[in-house]
Amino acid sequence: MRKLSGVSISWADSYVGQLRALAGDRTLMFVGARAVVQDNASRILLIQRADNGHWAMPAGAMELGESIADCAVREVREETGLRALRVSAFALYTGPDRTHTNMYGHTYQIFTAAFRVDQWDGELTRITDETTDAAFFDRGHLPSPLSASVPETLADLDVFEQTNRLILK
Repeated sequence: MRKLSGVSISWADSYVGQLRALAGDRTLMFVGARAVVQDNASRILLIQRADNGHWAMPAGAMELGESIADCAVREVREETGLRALRVSAFALYTGPDRTHTNMYGHTYQIFTAAFRVDQWDGELTRITDETTDAAFFDRGHLPSPLSASVPETLADLDVFEQTNRLILK
């Protein structure tokens, strides 16, 4: 279940779900956001995805009627219970090398914007409709299986923080 403007919608009713129903097996463009949430000890928040068991950053598809930043804020809330109060974009992941087929046989060319959550509040919810666990981890002790996007995103965040230049891939 997804929540857009406080209303829960199913994947089938989501924008991507509706497009998939119309497009069949065609490759679709998928626009989404990924969020890096850190605690005061600089540990990284990861969620264990309910669909594949991998540990990943809160992320998901943008819906009609929201901005990409709003998407990042919504995904953090849906998958962790935390409220992202301020976010900063630091990387854009695009291009044909970002084409993937998921576990359901659906192929997408993915355009993802990565955001650093600069301020947040709330209590961490470890289990949601989309997650089986969530926790903060030291960078040197990340859990497995780990989504391939996690190390790349963290490395790009480091470069962004050193250069203050948006990462474009």
